[in-house]
Amino acid sequence: MSTITDQHAIDLVHDLVATPSSSGSESDAVAMLVDRMSSLGYRARIDEAGNALGVIGSEDPSATEIMLLGHIDTVPGHIPVQIEDGTLWGRGSVDAKGPLCAFTVAAATSTIPDNTRLVVIGAVGEETPTSPGASYVRDRYKPHACLIGEPSGWERFAIGYKGRLLVHATLTQDAGHSAGPYGSVAERAIAWHREIVSHIDGWNRGHDGLFDTIQTNLQNINTQSDGLHDTAHLTLGLRLPTWIDPHDAERDIRAAASDVDLRFEGHATAHRGPRTGPLPSALSSAIGSLGGRPTATVKTGTSDMNTVAAAFDCPIVAYGPGDSTLDHTPHERLDLPEYLRAIAVLRAAIPDLAGALSPERSAP
Repeated sequence: MSTITDQHAIDLVHDLVATPSSSGSESDAVAMLVDRMSSLGYRARIDEAGNALGVIGSEDPSATEIMLLGHIDTVPGHIPVQIEDGTLWGRGSVDAKGPLCAFTVAAATSTIPDNTRLVVIGAVGEETPTSPGASYVRDRYKPHACLIGEPSGWERFAIGYKGRLLVHATLTQDAGHSAGPYGSVAERAIAWHREIVSHIDGWNRGHDGLFDTIQTNLQNINTQSDGLHDTAHLTLGLRLPTWIDPHDAERDIRAAASDVDLRFEGHATAHRGPRTGPLPSALSSAIGSLGGRPTATVKTGTSDMNTVAAAFDCPIVAYGPGDSTLDHTPHERLDLPEYLRAIAVLRAAIPDLAGALSPERSAP
């Protein structure tokens, strides 16, 4: 077990946040994290997808493997990096370099049983529809438990995330004078949007609550004209519950659409795990031991849990310091005492989780 002070932990998250890493431009941050992992005793490298990879513990292929999968990329937008009154400001401080650094420090300072291996990953591209970093990991690992690094607050952990589907619609018509008898292409696009939302309202009947209904969000709409044809483009984002697969949603929208060119991306299947089991129990016990009130929750957004959960088929939850309402906002900031508390939670939970997993694997 490595010795690392609270100041070392704070320096790590400060320096990683201060290294820009918007999706597609993560290489400098990845290299920095790999270097810090090596100094903490990890067997660290950059994998073929460009992820930061650090392994610590047993090298036996049959060892209990616990994966701590965070992401290192951020959405665009510069927020001056500074620490003020115990708060770290900066893009990615919450989503999700704070959780990733908490994983890195906790795994390096935990008491790891001899038969256990910890794999810490800073994945690239999580903020994109294809999540290339997690997709690469999904196809090459089979951990016995997985923690996803996302802001939950130190007393909470997420057992589920909604799915997602992005719908890109294009409508085209002959150009015409605004004083003419025909409506504009923008009006047609708005009417199509209303029609699709009406269909979705029908699909939602019998389901209640944000997590169990399809949510829609008109993300953008724009028009253009070449003088002969007027065109409208719009993007509709869907947040999907567990009862509908994104490919089924695509099929139903295509059936409901008329005279519209459609393109779909970002197919992510919703996942909801149990509130009990070795991973929720280990986190709950650790949170309680530090005076917190452990709470299992579900999220209406998506994370790399959606990418790996079905393939891994193991206990999986999301955990990390930070207020998720600050994600992607110009006010993104991380409370550093909470960050240190989350590290303590993880440090206590990891050996308990390893102990709980080993008997399950050795049982006939």
